[in-house]
Amino acid sequence: MYEELLREAEREGVEVISWSLKGNTKGAYYNGVIALGKNITTTAEKTCVLAEELGHYYTSCGDIIDTSITANRKQEVKARRWAVKRLLPICKIIQAHKAGCRNFYEVAEYLGITEEFLRHSFKVYNSIYGNFKECGRYVVYFDPPGVLEVRT
Repeated sequence: MYEELLREAEREGVEVISWSLKGNTKGAYYNGVIALGKNITTTAEKTCVLAEELGHYYTSCGDIIDTSITANRKQEVKARRWAVKRLLPICKIIQAHKAGCRNFYEVAEYLGITEEFLRHSFKVYNSIYGNFKECGRYVVYFDPPGVLEVRT
């Protein structure tokens, strides 16, 4: 997935660079450039950070670094939601279930994302859909997490 996101950035004319970022910052987007922190060690984490920064490219405008400003926090939420929908559409949760994944660790490993991102994704979907979402023969539960196949 990381390579796919890199190709997407390239198609969009967004340059992706590795950079020493301050503090706990793992990624930043500004004016057509995504900087990924040099301290990121796993591909799964790079994937999640790159997805969020691409989310900023697609959904944000201006300097939103100051999170004390409500409008900036809203843009941050929008970018994170974009990343969730891009990396973890609900069909992928079902796909992981079908593949035998039964906990967050297994699902995250299977999908090449971090557990932290996966947990955040379930919270995002819970805020959008409520406790569950029906998808064909499946019901995906967000709180508590799980997948149920409905047999007819």
